[in-house]
Amino acid sequence: MEMLKTPLNEPQLELLKMFSSNISETEWIEIKRLIVRYFAKKAIASANEVWDKNKWTAEDEQRMLETHLRTPYKPTNDATQTRH
Repeated sequence: MEMLKTPLNEPQLELLKMFSSNISETEWIEIKRLIVRYFAKKAIASANEVWDKNKWTAEDEQRMLETHLRTPYKPTNDATQTRH
């Protein structure tokens, strides 16, 4: 087992204590779904705040969907180089 590089924080320790008893696979799946839903709700709420703060409209949304903002792909290794 790999050693931890940083100590566990309080929430992590509490989760470990909570799960120290055996739980079924079904219970574990339910718990993971709850956690995912929690963080999804937080992300949606945060996105909604930004949307409202910027007073974006449906037209703004469409413009964002159609705008290419990614940086061009730049390969990190040159395929023409020979390996030794």
